[in-house]
Amino acid sequence: MRSFFIAWCTLLLAGCLNARPKLWSVPQAADDTVRQTTSGPVVGGPGHFGSHVWLGIPFAAPPVGELRWQPPRPPVSWQSPRQVLTYGAMCPQLPSGIGGDTGAVRGDEDCLTLNVFAPAFAPTTVPKAEQRLPVMVWIHGGGNSMGSANTYDGAHLATSQQVLVVTTQYRLGPLGWFAHDALEQASGNFGTLDLVAALQWVHDNAEAFGGDPGNVTIFGESAGGFDVFTLLLAPQAKGLFHRAIAQSGLLLHETPAHAQNWADGPAPGHHNSSNEVAARLLVRDGTAKDRAAAQAMLGAMGRPALAAYLRSKSPAELIASYEGGRGLGMLDAPLLLADGVVLPTGDWLEHFARADGWNQVPVMLGTNKEEMKLFLFLDPNRVHWRFGLLPRAVDEGLYELAASAGSRFWKLNGADLPAAAMVRSGQPDIYGYRFDWRDQKTTFGTDLGKMVGAAHSIEIPFVFGDFGGPMARLFETDQPEARERLSTQMMSYWGQFAHHGRPGRGAGDLPEWAPWSEASPDAARYLVLDTPARGGLRMSNQTETLERIVADVKSDARLTTPKARCTMLHDFAALSRVDARATYARVASDVCGAFAYDAYPWVDAK
Repeated sequence: MRSFFIAWCTLLLAGCLNARPKLWSVPQAADDTVRQTTSGPVVGGPGHFGSHVWLGIPFAAPPVGELRWQPPRPPVSWQSPRQVLTYGAMCPQLPSGIGGDTGAVRGDEDCLTLNVFAPAFAPTTVPKAEQRLPVMVWIHGGGNSMGSANTYDGAHLATSQQVLVVTTQYRLGPLGWFAHDALEQASGNFGTLDLVAALQWVHDNAEAFGGDPGNVTIFGESAGGFDVFTLLLAPQAKGLFHRAIAQSGLLLHETPAHAQNWADGPAPGHHNSSNEVAARLLVRDGTAKDRAAAQAMLGAMGRPALAAYLRSKSPAELIASYEGGRGLGMLDAPLLLADGVVLPTGDWLEHFARADGWNQVPVMLGTNKEEMKLFLFLDPNRVHWRFGLLPRAVDEGLYELAASAGSRFWKLNGADLPAAAMVRSGQPDIYGYRFDWRDQKTTFGTDLGKMVGAAHSIEIPFVFGDFGGPMARLFETDQPEARERLSTQMMSYWGQFAHHGRPGRGAGDLPEWAPWSEASPDAARYLVLDTPARGGLRMSNQTETLERIVADVKSDARLTTPKARCTMLHDFAALSRVDARATYARVASDVCGAFAYDAYPWVDAK
């Protein structure tokens, strides 16, 4: 039973932990789904909700051998109709370790595929010209080191909103983001370039499926939200999309130097920098005796030899050389590299505040009111399982405080600050939201509405209109009609944004979703998404500031020791948009002198 509870939440974490990914495939090919792509004809089949689906279409050549750590190349073309009835492989990643999901690295480097969901049209009725449908391109989450597009069924969203939904894969972890001078491509942002290539495929092929290449919305959650922000900043993506939705995103990034330098060098790098990884590989395969010998060997290697050596390693060997993961299968790796070519250097918030600093398009962005509760619920230091079955908070007051402080900080950096900056840049069509739904049932004595509530990724099934599958039990509620109504409303808002660049009143007479305004402190800024029992859909102007959050944490009587207070400050500084260490020093230096950021977790200190 305990694994059942954990599996619910694991499947929701960034929507993609995939302990048991969907294995659904199209039951049979259908002649009326033949479509001509730039690579060759494809044939799909019937999907859910009266849709047509095409699964596992390659949008780039397999990034293997010499193409590893290279920008994506066009796929090999074909002549005969290609049946695309099953999902492509997920990209290489660790198992989550939850619910029995253990073992070797999963996935395949040949993973650059995408899936298309569309309302069912006969070949002669596929929309053309002005009747073409908006396209919505979904980017999955998972810390940019795990996850899969295959977890998401876009059929209901596609048919209910009359849009084309595309879900795409992209290289993950060290195969997606890896910077080293030995590589011909110094950028290191290969996962980002994969997303650009997927958008280029959409531009070239959407029309064959009835989509409008001149009306493309990118949307993604968690790391997918991070990636939406990067595409808003990447010059290579300019013109390939026309609206953007960032769900629970953050402006996180690393410098190429930190991603490559030795951890103990003059300019210290990440403990899993590319040099540290290369040294571990040499030690692990017996080529070098220890780290010092590996360092000397790397210094003597020429660039071509080192590049060939790194490419000779399997994904499993490469991933195994990363230490100190973030848990649940996510790697602690330097990702999203501010290289000055694909992604800009400096403070990304400052880029969003300038008209010439980003790819200006209408943007929707927001967070969930209780983002942190999913992570807290899975933390054995926060939740005790009575009899191995019944989850209870170890300290209910601290559980709620940690959830509130961390979630407010996420809202500040993932919605409030970016939205305000975008408005200052002169882009008027910025729409914020906060998702508040928390109507889950009490199950086996556990109030899931209180312990999980409006946690990270809980909004995804509302956006896709799909509460089925292994996560269904987490959405059981005494108010199923209200839940379904909220989902319908959210799909309507998301759909109208894709159609027109503004959510407005949805497709009907919903409350007007006004754009974010900086006109005055009392101006409306974002829409609260909730059921009528707690106020329903309504505009709000309550934004966060770092100073207010920190002051509330420092003064909270529930934090009875310096260790508890500094742990709280450390946890949400880790969500910093630029530099977690700098944020921690700024907010905690007056009370946390004995608790260095890099010494966490603090075992012996009081």
